[in-house]
Amino acid sequence: MGAFDYKNALADIPHRPGVYQFWDAEGTLIYIGKAKDLRNRVGSYFNKDTQMNGKTRVLVSRIRNITFTIVDTEIDAWLLENSLIKKHQPRYNIMLKDDKTYPWIIIKKEPFPRLYWTRKMVKDGSTYFGPYASVGMMHTILDLIKETYPLRTCNLPLSQENIAEGKFKVCLEYQIGNCKGPCQAYQSADDYEQNISEIKDILNGKIGNVIRDVKQVIKTASEQLNFEQAHQYARKLQVLEKYQSKSTVVNSAITNIDVVSIASDERYAFVNYLKVMNGSIIQTQTIEIKKRLDETDEELLTLAITEFRNKFHSTSKEIIVPFEITLMDEGLKFTVPKLGEKKKLLELSEKNVLFFKKEKLNQYEKLNPDLRTDRILSQMQKDLRLTQLPRHIECFDNSNFQGKYPVSAIVVFKDAKPSKKDYRHFNVKTVEGPNDFATMEEAVYRRYRRMLDEGESLPQLIIIDGGKGQLSSAMTSLKKLEIDRKVTVIGIAKRLEELFYPGDSYPLYLDKKSETLKVIQQLRDEAHRFGITFHRKKRDQGTLKTELEQIGGIGKTTADKLLRHFKSVKRIKNASEAELSAVLNKSQVQTLLNYFKQETPEA
Repeated sequence: MGAFDYKNALADIPHRPGVYQFWDAEGTLIYIGKAKDLRNRVGSYFNKDTQMNGKTRVLVSRIRNITFTIVDTEIDAWLLENSLIKKHQPRYNIMLKDDKTYPWIIIKKEPFPRLYWTRKMVKDGSTYFGPYASVGMMHTILDLIKETYPLRTCNLPLSQENIAEGKFKVCLEYQIGNCKGPCQAYQSADDYEQNISEIKDILNGKIGNVIRDVKQVIKTASEQLNFEQAHQYARKLQVLEKYQSKSTVVNSAITNIDVVSIASDERYAFVNYLKVMNGSIIQTQTIEIKKRLDETDEELLTLAITEFRNKFHSTSKEIIVPFEITLMDEGLKFTVPKLGEKKKLLELSEKNVLFFKKEKLNQYEKLNPDLRTDRILSQMQKDLRLTQLPRHIECFDNSNFQGKYPVSAIVVFKDAKPSKKDYRHFNVKTVEGPNDFATMEEAVYRRYRRMLDEGESLPQLIIIDGGKGQLSSAMTSLKKLEIDRKVTVIGIAKRLEELFYPGDSYPLYLDKKSETLKVIQQLRDEAHRFGITFHRKKRDQGTLKTELEQIGGIGKTTADKLLRHFKSVKRIKNASEAELSAVLNKSQVQTLLNYFKQETPEA
């Protein structure tokens, strides 16, 4: 097999935190790694300037495929990498990295439960939180809990009978305030359990409570002039505020479940799968399905679930899905989560499938640009409720200056791209004063009267830059031409990007990120740019021409000749006597020179 084309593979990898997987020619997973920036990290393996040991060079030479999973934070990448390595034990991970076990925080199942950390999970009914990729972060949490909630640290069997018989005495921890003395009934079981309940909330992600308590400690210490303690807690606060309280894995109670999500369009569907065991993601994959018929998302998701479960030998009884599934299987439970940790897992799956879909479609559209055009036009047809694809779109915009020099501009898009050779300007002929509605009516009428006379094809969509008034004026002209039912016309208001349809008092609002709205905005902005450029030129020429005509001995004809020759007032003012003589006679040259001389500051 030839050398691996890593450049194309890198183009698909994002600058995001995540886990990458290297596969060999036989489809065997040979290495798993984590990265804060996936593209930079994977690219470093193929950088010729990078110094590698012999084992790493052998690894790189065997790579034939790269897959990846994006996550929210670098901590999540550590957790996912650890889970996948434990599950698959790739050959080169054993050779190249130390696969340590990450620690957990345990709330022991016993009377007056203890709280501590461990690297071993024992199924004795205790509650485990983690694993924690950052040991320092874990100790920060434990220290803060210890300061906020005094708990026992001894391993005494604190049964109600032993306490009632007075078998125990309080120790130094009680004397220094780190324990409330449940061993001698100084603290009730209910009060202790209330503390444990609040600690569970914090470990489950409600870090805001901890941050609030830390801020209170800082405030109290500062008021008491205990600046050393205030400084210590300020450092802890800084760490906590950077902490992602809910990682990819948060509670070992989530065990043996599958997570699937889907993203689709007219041609393709993409399905992501996550396998969760003991609170850890141990399998992840995204597949592509090319549609043959008009299959629904439910049909495709059901098909993919069967494929994934067979491939990964899944025995889970619960599957997290994005919508209700009607698959009849008494042995399976389909869950559509609304809140909590399962919802977070579903969101992670959806994030991966949407990214995978975006990258794949970008690849296809680069190879075949017509695919992107058809997709955008199809989306516009759907969003704007059109009867046909808007391959030909025209947009009108008006400009005037204090009611003078009114002009109208039209820009044309064909296949969602500007067709500049078809742009047109209109010098308004029938309107006096500032009347945008009448200007729009004249421009629309003249445009489509000419198209009808010359037998040109009408556009599928006409966009009017303005609100209901301008839209109504445009419709008046189209009705005169009897083509108001042959084309779709919409108006776009600038302030809230509202879209208006003729005869409909309620506007249409599109998603601010939708490609349909972006194309409409591009049309509107291009029409405004094109119109304002022509308007400024006309206004400048009009102002200069009026000024020239006011000079004694320079009439309308002479002013026109000067404008055609010199193009601007600045050039006329800076012209020499010889240059002016090419256009004017001696008397007119002297008159013009005397006029501009009087305008200088010295005058």
